[in-house]
Amino acid sequence: MNKSKLEAGEAPLSLLRKIAFEPVKVELRQSDYEAVKRSSETVAKLCAADKATYGINTGFGKMARTRIAGDKLAELQHNLLLSHSCGIGPGLNNNIVRLLLVLKILGLARGYSGVRPEVIDALLALLNHEVYPCIPAKGSVGASGDLAPLAHLGATLTGVGEMQYKDMTISATEGLGLAGLSPLTLGPKEGLALVNGTQASTAIALYHFFEIENIFASATITGALTVDAMKGSDAPFDPRIHQLRGHQGQIDMANIYRMLLSGSEIRASHINCEKVQDPYSLRCQPQVMGAILDTLRFVANLLTIEANAVTDNPLIFDDANEAVSGGNFHAEPVAIAADLLAIAAAEIGAITERRIANLVDPAVSLLPAFLVEDAGLNSGFMIAHVTAAALASENKTLAHPASVDSLPTSANQEDHVSMATFAARKLGDIVDNIAGIVAIEFLAGAQAIEFHKPAKTSKALQLVVEKLRQSVPNYAKDRYFSPDIEAAKKMISARDFSENIIEVLPSHA
Repeated sequence: MNKSKLEAGEAPLSLLRKIAFEPVKVELRQSDYEAVKRSSETVAKLCAADKATYGINTGFGKMARTRIAGDKLAELQHNLLLSHSCGIGPGLNNNIVRLLLVLKILGLARGYSGVRPEVIDALLALLNHEVYPCIPAKGSVGASGDLAPLAHLGATLTGVGEMQYKDMTISATEGLGLAGLSPLTLGPKEGLALVNGTQASTAIALYHFFEIENIFASATITGALTVDAMKGSDAPFDPRIHQLRGHQGQIDMANIYRMLLSGSEIRASHINCEKVQDPYSLRCQPQVMGAILDTLRFVANLLTIEANAVTDNPLIFDDANEAVSGGNFHAEPVAIAADLLAIAAAEIGAITERRIANLVDPAVSLLPAFLVEDAGLNSGFMIAHVTAAALASENKTLAHPASVDSLPTSANQEDHVSMATFAARKLGDIVDNIAGIVAIEFLAGAQAIEFHKPAKTSKALQLVVEKLRQSVPNYAKDRYFSPDIEAAKKMISARDFSENIIEVLPSHA
């Protein structure tokens, strides 16, 4: 595994995507260490000046006016981690924790957080040795940062809590040992710098963004497959139509659908048919998927900015020898981005479910009922469509925005919060649902295409069908159906047939 150079403030989406799905070894630039050292020296100066400075020699939140004696500053920071480690529920998966570690390193390494280089080196050691802190998923309202999840992360550096290593849960002290570390004694500001920030909500949102990006590409392919299977027209993908509206996502998606359908023998067989228009779920795919693509681009840009941001508090400005309190820990940008992503992802499932419904309806598709011979004796795809409908309906509730809610916390000191962590976390359920819906269309579309033999679909789509048939045979008669759906879903998750589409999407920057 090659070691990559992390540059604080400059991690592109492509690097974050790589980190989300595979272990990495990284190091920081020397210039970042120099900035970190200057910032920690400024904290030392502020302590020596004996001036009340929030989070350095005062209490936290509502207790900000309480001064803390100099000989209690290390205990103050350690107590902060212990008291804030209030997370519950299942742990974040290791892919998300790996992203979270990188984002925390990126933020601290900008040199505005006042931590010593030793703190960042400890986080780097955990990352490079694939020792991942156990972080409960629930307990953050997305301001004042992701306090509970980040406290669990920070506590492990002091030897408190648990870690994951090679699918084993071990004590934090064991984990530190595997990474060549001893428990840290925190200096002034360091506990607060660790627990403040939006890194948990951002890491969760980024991870699910990458999953949705892949399913979006897969749904583009299965949607084109359905167009051909239903002898749909390619006229709605005419570039002149989309240029007149002007939305870039719509223009780009129409180009992709034309590419996927180019050269289809099935299309050639009905080029002069009398059918004038197809259902919206076929002909309006550029408009719907284009709007989703534009949303993906917006979210990609916002999350990339947030991933490289400094979001703790107070911020240390060494040129002015000053600590300034603000609110960069408020995760409203992440909350709104995650909510937009939830709506967009739910729409992927919604339009896909409608295409499945059309495929199984012989009055619309002009194919055998429920895509099986001897319908009646065989039920075919009847209940597979019901499953897709159930998942699409569930997504309607999950897509309700979390960011429109706020509950005051910390005795009304933190009186408006973002709920970003839940907004990001519920994307995981939506991802699982839309992967299932698209998997069902994949199976149904491939089944429908084969009713047109000997005519074949386009070369691009034929390769996709052949790849599916390596794992799932044609549905000749009723059989135990669930394993077929899981096999197709696994292909989608593994990017087995969507990588060529993902790479042409501008959100893949």
